Parts: sequence; C-alpha cells; structure tokens
Amino acid sequence: KYGTINIKGIVKQARALNIHQLVLTDINNSTGAMEFIRECYKQGIAKKPDEIQKGNIPYQLKPVAGIEFRNDNQLLYIGIAKNRDGMRELNEFLSDHNINGTPLPNDAPSLLNVFFIYAFSKNFHRDLKSNEFVGIKHMHLNHLYKHSLLQQRQKLVVWHPVTISNKIEHRLHEYLRAIELNTLLSMVPNDVKCNENEFLISENEVKNKFESFSFIVENTQKLIDACDLSAYFEPGPQPSSKNRFSYCKEGEALDKILLRRIAFKGLEYRYGKNNTVAIERMEKELRIIELKHYCAYFLITFDIVRYAMGRKKFYHVGRGSGANSIVAYCLRITDVDPIELDLYFERFLHEKRTSPPDFDIDFAWDERETIQKYIFKKYPKWHVAFLGTMSTFKDRAIIREIGKVLGLPKSEIDSFTDPTRERENQQNPTYKKLVAVHRYMQSMPNQRSIHAGGILISEEPITYYTALDLPPKGFVTVQWDMYEAEAIGYEKFDILSQRGIGHIREAVQIIGQNCNQDIDIHDFKSFKEDLKLNGVLREGQPIGCFYIESPAMRQLLKKLKCEDYLTLVAASSIIRPGVASSGMMKSFIERYHAPDKVVYLCEEMKTQLKETYGVMVYQEDVIKVCHYFAGLDLADADVLRKAMSGKYRSKLAFEELVNKFFISARRQGHAEELIAEVWRQISSFAGYSFSKAHSASFAVESYQSLYLKTYYPKEFMVAVLNNYGGFYSRWVYVHELQKTGAKVHLPCVNRSDETVNINGNDAFLGFVGIQGLENKFI
Repeated sequence: KYGTINIKGIVKQARALNIHQLVLTDINNSTGAMEFIRECYKQGIAKKPDEIQKGNIPYQLKPVAGIEFRNDNQLLYIGIAKNRDGMRELNEFLSDHNINGTPLPNDAPSLLNVFFIYAFSKNFHRDLKSNEFVGIKHMHLNHLYKHSLLQQRQKLVVWHPVTISNKIEHRLHEYLRAIELNTLLSMVPNDVKCNENEFLISENEVKNKFESFSFIVENTQKLIDACDLSAYFEPGPQPSSKNRFSYCKEGEALDKILLRRIAFKGLEYRYGKNNTVAIERMEKELRIIELKHYCAYFLITFDIVRYAMGRKKFYHVGRGSGANSIVAYCLRITDVDPIELDLYFERFLHEKRTSPPDFDIDFAWDERETIQKYIFKKYPKWHVAFLGTMSTFKDRAIIREIGKVLGLPKSEIDSFTDPTRERENQQNPTYKKLVAVHRYMQSMPNQRSIHAGGILISEEPITYYTALDLPPKGFVTVQWDMYEAEAIGYEKFDILSQRGIGHIREAVQIIGQNCNQDIDIHDFKSFKEDLKLNGVLREGQPIGCFYIESPAMRQLLKKLKCEDYLTLVAASSIIRPGVASSGMMKSFIERYHAPDKVVYLCEEMKTQLKETYGVMVYQEDVIKVCHYFAGLDLADADVLRKAMSGKYRSKLAFEELVNKFFISARRQGHAEELIAEVWRQISSFAGYSFSKAHSASFAVESYQSLYLKTYYPKEFMVAVLNNYGGFYSRWVYVHELQKTGAKVHLPCVNRSDETVNINGNDAFLGFVGIQGLENKFI
C-alpha cells in the first residue's frame, strides 16, 4: 500500500508529457511488470526513426522493468532487468526469500542480467561492481560536489521515483501508509512516506534539473539503452500459450498420437464399437484440439483424473463448459454425454476462441490437497504454481479503514457504515471527509491472496513473468490473478472441492462395509431409468442430495413434477437467482405443463428450442439460435454469446458482431420484425442463461447421491453427517437418519468414533459433534 497510480494511468501520463521511456519497479513484487510492458507496447511504433530505440525498432514508449527491494520499510537496492533473463533472475531471487521467509541481504546479489541501483546518501562510500550504480535525486546534487562518488562518475544515474500523480495525491498516499502500518494517520513516520515531489515530470524537466551534472543524464540513458525487454512483445492480438507445450517428453507429435489412442479407447468404453456419430464427433474435436495446440492440456487433465481414480477412494466431477467435449467424456474427465444432450463443443473450444478454455474438476473437500500435492510434485520447481487473486478496497470496508487511521471510535465508524443512517451521515462533516477519500480508494489494490483452485503448469519457468509467494496454505503462488494469467497466455487447471462428492465417496465405502455391497456409482444410465429413484425426485424429498436439497430447489422439483434427467438438468439451470428474477423460471414452468399452448416465433426456434419450450434456458440455446436462425457459424455464435454475458472487453468488436447477426439473419430471408424480436429475446436471456454442460454435470452428481439415498438411506445419511452436512444444520441430518429406521445413539465412550459409525441398524454419533470437546481428547 504505497503508490496511488495504476499502470494505465502512468502510461497515459507519460504519453501526455511526451516521455519515451519508463522504468517500473514495484516494491518487493513484480505483479504489474507484464501489464506495464504490454501497455507500453500498445503505444505503437514511433513516427520518427531517431526516437528512442527498442532494439532496432523505434517505439513510442520503451518499457524497462525490475523490482525495488526492501526489508520492511528500508530501501536496500533497485534491480533493473537488462533483458528477459534478467526478469527471471530478479523474480527467482525474490521468490527464494519469499518462500524461505528469510530477509533480503543488504548487498545486492550477483545476477548476470541485472543492473542494481543503490540510493545515494552522504555516507555512501564503496567500490561498485560493473553492474552496480548509485541513484541520484535532484535534491542530492548539492551534496555531490565534494563526494567521493565523483571518482566513479560513470556509476551515477538519475533516480526520480514516481509514486503519486500530483501533490494533492500525497495525502492519499499517507492514508495508504497508515492503513499498511495499522497506525494513526498522524503517527506515520516521514521515513516510510514518499516525497511530495514524487510525481512524473517531462524528460526536458529532468535534464534541466541535472543541467550542471549532464553526465548523470547521459549515464542513465546508456543504462536504459542497455535494457531490452522486446522479447516479451507479441505482435498478434492474442498471446502465445505459456502452458506446458507437451505432456510427453518426446514432444507434441507424440501427444497427438497418445491423445487419439486414449480417446478412442474411451469412446469404445462409453459408446461401444462402430458408433458412427460418436466417431465423427471425436474426429471433429480432435482436429480443433490439435489445431489450437491443446493436446497437452487434455492429457495433463487426464493424468490428474487418472491419478485420482487410481487411488480407488477418490471421486471427481468434471464440470463447466469442458463437459461439452466428447474427448473429455471419453477420457473420463467428465460424466456428461454431449451427444445425448446435444452439447456443442464450440461452447468449450473453437477456432476463433481468443481466451483459453479450462476444466473445472471437483474432488471431495478432504481429498483436494492430495491431488494438488501430486501436481506440485510431478512438475519441476518454477514450472507449477497456484494462481493468485487481488482483493481491492471496497465500499464500507474503506470507510472502516479510513475511520481507524483517523482514530474515530468504533461506534462512530459503525454508524458511518450503517446503510439505514445514510441520510443522517450525509450531514456529518467527518463522514463527508471519509467519503472524499473513499472516492479515490475505491477499487485500489488492497492485498494479494490465493485462488480457490487455479493451478498453472508452465513450459518455461513461471519466473520469467512473476515472482512467487508462499501463503500459509503451503503452495507457491504467482503474484497476479487469472485475468493477468490469461493476458499473458496461461490456461489454468481448476482443482476444486465440494462436500457432495465426499457424501458419495464415503457412502459407497460404508455400504461396502455395512451391507457387503460393491456399488458402481458410475452406472449412471441405470440410475436415469430407475422408476423408484425418479419417484423420490418427483416428490421433492432429496434432503442430503447434492444441489437439489435446498427449499427453493425442492419446491421447483415439485412444481415441475420432475421425474427425469433432462428436466433436472433444466431445473438446475433455472433455479439460479438471476433467472428467477427475470421471469424466465415462471415462463418455463408454465410452458412445461402446457407444451401444446407454446407459440414459437418461427420454425427454426421451434426446432432448436423444443426441449426447453421456446425458453433459452442454456447458453447453448443462444448459440443454437444464432447459428440456425441467423446463420452465424458456431464459433461466431459462441463469441457473441460470451460478449452478451459481459465477458467481452471491446465494445466496438461487440457492435460488429451484433451487426453481423442482423445482416446474416436477413440473408436467411427472415422479416425485419422477426429478427428484431429474436434479438430482443436473445439479449434478455443471454445474461442469465447457464451452461447446459455445467447443469448436466451437477445433475449427474445429484442422481448419484439420490440413488444412494433411495436404496441405502442409513449409510448415505451417515456419510452426509461425516462430511459435515450440506445446506442444513447437523441436526436436520440426524433427524433424517432417524427417519430411515436407524437406531441413533448418542456419543458413547465405548462405541463411538470421531465421526458417526454404523453397524447394522445401530448408528453411534461421533465425538466431533460435542461442542467444546478438544481434538486432543478425540
């Protein structure tokens, strides 16, 4: 919590001041380095050949990057990368100290591709190495006339830190320092704050300030000229993939062969021999996967799932848009049949997709860490790391932080953050002061954290792009979030967890022990056709079952009289809050019970939306309408779908796609009024629609848990209790266990374990349910 300017802001200021070179050195991190290089590159090629050179190509704004190293608030030195290897050396140096928890050394390390700059002081006397310099601020010049450093004049460079946009922002900087140090604003020491003049000035102004020491400016220019980060520049609109290039040591060619072999073996397991439709779909997907160079991505995901399944007790659910893929289905990454559900692979991956796809793989809540450890052990140091996240200052939390550093009483801060007292607060001068600061702090970075499950597996060391931290969780973590990862060219592997899988896993184990039954929980086809199971679903009594046990979902199941898989898939989508508030849920229920009264706009809409009675329940429905009604190809249809869900950054590009929709629809011979109405429906549904593949993945897990509850209710409810329940409190599940006919005993010193155990019809509650009992007793 130091600087007040974001990267786009400082680049914009630099261009306004006609500055042609900038050096970014964040304090003890390299979070913004890649974004900074990217933003400078966007400024384009210079118009005059004699402007600042980037290698042999002139650029408007040359980026140089590094890291400012500090122990607590003491500045040690600034490292500036000569090149791409220099950034890696700096990042690895910082990472080693972050991971090991050791303080940084007072003397700069010996790094081949890095310049180091020490801050000037009157007492600075030392011989400098070939890559070491001393940074001189203009305020230091009066102390320089008789200083011994003049004997090493070639080692003196301009040091003009930029922390704020202008003098007015210095107060905001002081607030940030007080929050960081957890002290009163009036108690922040001067030596931990920046100077009031640390804002950007023009190159001419710098030269004027150093007019009597022009050789310092010349030294500085030579240093910057010796730095070249052009290797990071990518000329195309999208970054090249930074993920591991190949799964096999022999390279991508063998990956293609291996993926085909495993996929077609799985196809026989899923569909039997000589299924022409499945084979054609497989060939189509493999062609696109190979074209986009994602063979390694599929094989690495397959390897993770294979490891989990090889441990026998490990269950997983592959969900998200990855379930649209028959390759993923045949690799057993997912359990959703994309042919049965008419799922489009283009929703997951297509030739025009610009952002990387990702699989969401859920494991049991208490097994995910084992999978993560496997991944981190399998791949080399610096080649695997967790994604980070960046939390920002927001709303009432800002008011609280500002109030604390101003020394306000807690009661007064509470009143300022109480939305019911907003009108009263508006009349309070102190509140107005807080709000004034709040406006500037809104959305500013607050602190880094770790992503819920995103893991990066890199071809080259990740340290070319970031330093690494070691949070308490114990896995090294990059210093930027998923959006920056995507901008750099990484696809993440989402290794997530949920308790529902724990219910299923333990229920199968308990059934084997208590009933001597070996359950094939993946026999999903028979589950879908089970009349008894579907009867329980129709009655809306799935307490304990994943995703369908909440009161709202149970009510919806009753309203729909849901008794089949496809209806459950739809219910899993329309239950979402946005869908319900939009009126789409009500419309679907009415049409579901009166399909003969549904009026379709045209034959194409009837053909494509008959399954959902003309309502665009799924994101795939938007794709189908754009493709079959308007004539867009499936890739363009998915790009438009994504844009309408708010995930497209270019307004101009979005408008071009909308125009393309209308033009293409007219070519299909549709009337203007019909096109306008179809577009109105698309635009109203697209923001709320849900991925059908995602809903289907959830529905598979719901059916699995429902099967266990229907045929093995006692064992299933014990498993729910042992995995700490679901939507309801613990005693709701104890009551459900009693309703199964089991004899439930209170914790017994002689018969109970840590968790609930069952023997025949007797279930003994575990010690873990006794409030206040310490783990060491258990």
